[in-house]
Amino acid sequence: MNVFNKYRQAIEEIVKSLSTEGKLPAGLSLDRISIEPPRDPSHGDISTNVAMVLAKPAGQKPRNLAELVAAKLVDADGVDSVEIAGPGFINLRLAAVLWQQQIVEILTAGVAYGDTDIGGGQAINVEYVSANPTGPMHVGHARGAVIGDVLAALLAKAGFDVTREYYINDAGVQIDVLTRSAVHRFKQALGEDVGEIPDGLYPGEYLIPVGRDLAALEDDVISAAITDGDTKFVRDFVIDAMMTLIREDLSALGISHDVFTSERSLHENEAIGEVVFELEARDLVYWGRLEPPKGQKPDDWEDREQYLFRSTSFGDDIDRPLKKSDGSWTYFAADVAYHLDKFRRGFGEMIDVWGADHKGYIKRMQAAVDATTGSKAVLDVRICNLVNLFESGEPVRMSKRAGTFVTLREVVDQVGKDVVRFMMLTRGNDAPLDFDLKEALEQSRDNPVFYVQYAHARACSVLRNAVEHMPGLSVDDSTLAKADMSHLTDEAELALMRLLAGWPRLVETAALAREPHRIAYYLNDIAAAFHGLWNKGNEDVSLRFIIADHEVLTAARLAMVRAMAVVIASGLAVMGVKPVEEMR
Repeated sequence: MNVFNKYRQAIEEIVKSLSTEGKLPAGLSLDRISIEPPRDPSHGDISTNVAMVLAKPAGQKPRNLAELVAAKLVDADGVDSVEIAGPGFINLRLAAVLWQQQIVEILTAGVAYGDTDIGGGQAINVEYVSANPTGPMHVGHARGAVIGDVLAALLAKAGFDVTREYYINDAGVQIDVLTRSAVHRFKQALGEDVGEIPDGLYPGEYLIPVGRDLAALEDDVISAAITDGDTKFVRDFVIDAMMTLIREDLSALGISHDVFTSERSLHENEAIGEVVFELEARDLVYWGRLEPPKGQKPDDWEDREQYLFRSTSFGDDIDRPLKKSDGSWTYFAADVAYHLDKFRRGFGEMIDVWGADHKGYIKRMQAAVDATTGSKAVLDVRICNLVNLFESGEPVRMSKRAGTFVTLREVVDQVGKDVVRFMMLTRGNDAPLDFDLKEALEQSRDNPVFYVQYAHARACSVLRNAVEHMPGLSVDDSTLAKADMSHLTDEAELALMRLLAGWPRLVETAALAREPHRIAYYLNDIAAAFHGLWNKGNEDVSLRFIIADHEVLTAARLAMVRAMAVVIASGLAVMGVKPVEEMR
């Protein structure tokens, strides 16, 4: 049960009853009402702005309206007291039994606790990673990969119908460079003296096996075609090899996608031309000239007539070219066709997770989605800022395997999948992230991965110790759910239970805000409350989880400890991290 939704419903019913009684106008909108924990815990358990929001449309002073609502809230189930603060905020204090009952709900639901249907089965497409298939994933890709994957899992837990998608950028100049690089390695594998890798080609060693595999085909037709400059086979071969490499890298990080869509296929099946034809019919494209960029003019700037999309009609800063100077389609044109394809596949809402270097691309793509779908679809772009990789405080920048960057696989192999996934969520996606490989493995309070995992492992240890010291005590979830929770009355116990009860609300708010990093923050708060309770038990034996001569109290505390472990496991499941039962 979402405790906050329970009292939202109670307040909504109170407003309706006040309208029926003639004390408030009928038809007041309740959309802007917030029901949330107060910033200062000393103000109570729940705070609402209902009186502040409704005062103006109701034609009343906020405090007078707050008094009307508060008079009825006093009688609501589970409410201990109601206070009016400031100009009209209403603060509720809830009875301990309500928090104690959440332990039963958690143990009954298991890791499904927090599941909600707020998404109503709405189809959402989450596109993430979508790296150029020109080599292995680098550590910067890891952040977008994790954020996209966890966001998809979070939305699924919140009741959305989620499809995870990867857009393969397998067309354009970078693919031509990749193909030439593979040809170089192919000739090298045949024993030719090809010298140093020419400037402009990809230098990484990961292409050496591709060259060997090509040479191993022993196909005279292929060799002749390459010699004659026909590299189509090599292009397809190396793209397949790179996508296999990328899939393996993602798998090492625990990531898989439901759909892979090829940019090249949009060119080959003329999907781009079809979309542009539709835009032409609506007078949304034209031949014209653009003003040069403000500031320093780029070296490649051309003052020429261009084929432009009227993106300024849909909120963009300038109109955007759809064709290059050689007459081929721009990347933007392909992206327009791709996003329209997603809409036609049933996705009225699309979420793209992009790197920081694509920030300037947002307005044009949102304009394109708005235009091509007739404003029926929404594109939400999540920008992932840079990852700064360190080891013992020193920057790490180079990789022999990749040639110019540290690969994702190298980082996963060094610290483990779970550590990488958790660390990538310790900052909001739009903030830079410093990732120190050594610190990520330290067992200290300052390491959030360790701190949360230690809380789960410590809870498992408590349950094992209870069985060892009290052999007749059963600690399975169904038995613990029957414990007498009324014994859980210490303020630290109640504080932990309040936090645990906040998990369903956290799932909803984080999903609607598209902010998966909130889970990491929340789990850290849970761990801190639990470790704090453990420390209180060390100082005061009456607060220990296992009281040898008080089995009823012990059972209640074990139920709370187990519920804490369940909520951490539920949160880690969304993050794609396995909870540990013992720290090693």
